[in-house]
Amino acid sequence: MEPKSEEKKNLRTGWTTGACSAAAAKAAAFCLIHQKNIKDIEIRIPMGKQVKFNLKRCEFNKNEATCSVIKDAGDDPDCTNGAELTATVLWINQKGAIVLDRGQGVAVITKKGLGLEVGGPAINPVPRKNITEMVQETAGPFLNEQGLKVLISVPRGEEMAKETQNERLGILGGISILGTTGTVVPFSTAAYKASIAQGIDIVLAAGHDTVVLTTGGRSETYAMKILGFPNECYVQMGDFVGFSTKQAALKGIKKVILCGMPGKMSKIATGKMQTHVAGSQVDMTFLAEMAKEVGASQSVIEEIIKANTARHVHEILTQHGITELWNEVARKVCEVCHKNSEGKIIIECILTDFDGQILGRYEKRTN
Repeated sequence: MEPKSEEKKNLRTGWTTGACSAAAAKAAAFCLIHQKNIKDIEIRIPMGKQVKFNLKRCEFNKNEATCSVIKDAGDDPDCTNGAELTATVLWINQKGAIVLDRGQGVAVITKKGLGLEVGGPAINPVPRKNITEMVQETAGPFLNEQGLKVLISVPRGEEMAKETQNERLGILGGISILGTTGTVVPFSTAAYKASIAQGIDIVLAAGHDTVVLTTGGRSETYAMKILGFPNECYVQMGDFVGFSTKQAALKGIKKVILCGMPGKMSKIATGKMQTHVAGSQVDMTFLAEMAKEVGASQSVIEEIIKANTARHVHEILTQHGITELWNEVARKVCEVCHKNSEGKIIIECILTDFDGQILGRYEKRTN
């Protein structure tokens, strides 16, 4: 049985890869030092809470020990749920040292701007500190004679990483060891927002002052063909346009180019700063008003009001030869995002059809 996760609004919270790694590392250090087999281990997670973790593996000899913990992400749709966070701890001839490194399935950092050493393991600062403290707490006076090396590995980690933003950020070869509190909040958006912020950091670290924010993989592909910027300039913002544009302004980006298709862009144009399909619908009345402004007939306006999707609206406009509406939507997007970023950055919007052809484009300068 895995650690019991807290109930919150009938959804279970879970444990981060960082907390599971710290538990595995503490257990391995204990087994190496005391040459004893154990079934579980209690650690202090970063938020200060004591949590007991059951062990999947517990193997040791006089030179090294390996323990593992199965990650329970609770009710969060996390690609690392069920991952086996594994720690191998071995003696090294460095008095007092605790050296942390990556094993199979944990990524390596290959780009600047992530707050971690290039060439080092993708173990973020908080879990790095937690792992080190738990090993130090267990080893105690034994560190007066020798040091310990801690290797964190994750079987199938490289496969899991394909479902993350890691490759885009220059985090290669596996998953990252993450977590600032030790717990995973159900359906949390924190991890995705963190990847957006990191993506913007990479743009700046590479010496660029323009970031291209796209609503997804397809819109990013289209944006790349249209703009031709270096790959590191593109960041998938998903549904988080408000967060992304604010982060860009706060971090010192000079220009944001927003690229997307009619559905998401129409939502942004009406002031929706979070555009998930379940959280907001395309406002057909708004699009009908836009159509009226560009001279559409009453019959076309009525068709738009009855449309099912933004794609359907596009088909109606194409059928009647109306092309200016999407430029107006792009203008509205720029105005909304310009206001959201307090007028500190240049905002450009490129709106494409479902084959990547430009439907509308507009740019709004700073105040």
